[in-house]
This record gives sequence, C-alpha cells and structure tokens, in this order.
Amino acid sequence: MIDPHAVPESILRRKGSPTTAGVPQAVRALLETGRVETVNLAEWLVADQAALAAHVLPTIGLGPAVPAIVEALGHLENPTAPRRLVTVASTLGSRLGGSRALDQAVDSLRQHSSDLVRSWGCHLVGVRTDLDLTAKLDRIRPFAADHNMSVRECAWMAVRSDIAFDLENALRLLEPFVWEADANLRRFATEATRPRGVWCRHLPELRERPEKGLALLEPLQSDPSRYVQNSAANWLNDASKTRPDWVRAVCDRWIAGEPTTATRYICRRALRTLNSSR
Repeated sequence: MIDPHAVPESILRRKGSPTTAGVPQAVRALLETGRVETVNLAEWLVADQAALAAHVLPTIGLGPAVPAIVEALGHLENPTAPRRLVTVASTLGSRLGGSRALDQAVDSLRQHSSDLVRSWGCHLVGVRTDLDLTAKLDRIRPFAADHNMSVRECAWMAVRSDIAFDLENALRLLEPFVWEADANLRRFATEATRPRGVWCRHLPELRERPEKGLALLEPLQSDPSRYVQNSAANWLNDASKTRPDWVRAVCDRWIAGEPTTATRYICRRALRTLNSSR
C-alpha cells in the first residue's frame, strides 16, 4: 500500500531553488507542514512560519500558543526570517509557565523533523530568563551538533547576547567545546564568539582585545575539519580589521612552528583582508 503522506524522492533529493521565488509550491507546502527540512537559504527565508506553527505546535502539545504566535508574527515591522524565529520562540516562552514546562517544550521542538521547528527550540533556550549561561550552553549543545546547518547557525545566534553580556565567563565555559570530537561543537565555540559575527551585533571587547579569545583558537590551528578551519580563519579575519598586528603575530607564530596544511590554510584565510589591501 502506498503511503499517502510519503514525500517524493525527487523532493527529498532536491538541491533547492537559488531564489525564494523559485521555490516550488509543493516544497513550500511540505516546509510549512514540517514534513521536510530546508535545504538552502532561499527555502529558509520563504517558509511561512505562522503556517508552520499552526500545523506543528498542536501536534506536540503547544497548540494554545498558536493564536498569540500568529498575531505576533503579523505585527512584525521587519519580518526577516531570523526575527520570525525569535518571535515564535519568545511568544511561545511567554505562554509557558515554569522551568519544567520550558524544558519539555525545548525537548519537543528539538526532536522535530523540521529544521525550522528545531530552530525555534534554539531560540527558546536563548530567550529564557530562568537559566544562567552555563545552563543555556548545556541545553544548546544538541542544537549546536545538529545535522542541519540552519539549526547550527541558530544555536550560536540564540546565545550570542548572553555571551556578550558575560564574555569572560563565556570564554571560559566555551574552552571545553574546542576539544570536542564533534567538529560542529568545535565550530560552535568560534562562531559564537567571532568579534564581528554574521547577522548579529559585534563583540567590541574581542574586536579590541582579541587575545582574550586565543584559548579557543590555539587548539584549532591544525583542526582536520574544513568547517572548523573556515570558522577559526574568519574569527581571525574579523580581528584583523582592528588588530592587524596581533593577527599577523599569531599567524607568524603558528607558521613558524610545525604547520600542517590546515594551519597554512587557516592563516591564509585569516590574512585575506590584510593581504588584499597591500
């Protein structure tokens, strides 16, 4: 018997439209019912999160929050995808009472098949006022290790403001992450603390004093993962825009040691802005 709810193989294996206008209606319908994950930025941007919330949240016991979420999304003046994610999470959080209910909601969202729904879980961790930074980092770990890149990006963005508020403590708490076997967790530590970051506020303290983040970078200077290499290099490239001499000194020291191919790659990318201005 054919499963009427089965997703066609052609859709599961799609590469995704490069534009939001090109996302097929059939794909949008699956995204907005939570039956498939987004495969690229265009799909992530175009998905109707109000429709997704109305379909998914009642199935995991969070249906009473849907009207408030739909209303809040409708009142957004600048409804970018990141703002919509945070709005869903913050509205949902305001409707739940107590740490236990919030933990249960985070767990339910984390286990969903939709990356957008799991991203709500990231931001639900981020907006919680009942957790300190240690507890938030503990709860964000599964999201930081998610197989979907959009969820991993939301994981660090969800706790970025907490990291900025308590930077010294955050840098200490993130040190164990760079020794993890999972490359996604190693990359989380550097991406979450990039001095300039992407789609987020800068960290002025690390822009001016990047040496504070060196304990996160040193263990990654020969990291075997290109994903981590790029993040470490981008961290240093960010810092090079305000502390060029410091970044050059770090790269010179790494290259003067016993550099691997990975080390040379990281340093080359780290110095790209400085070298392009010569």
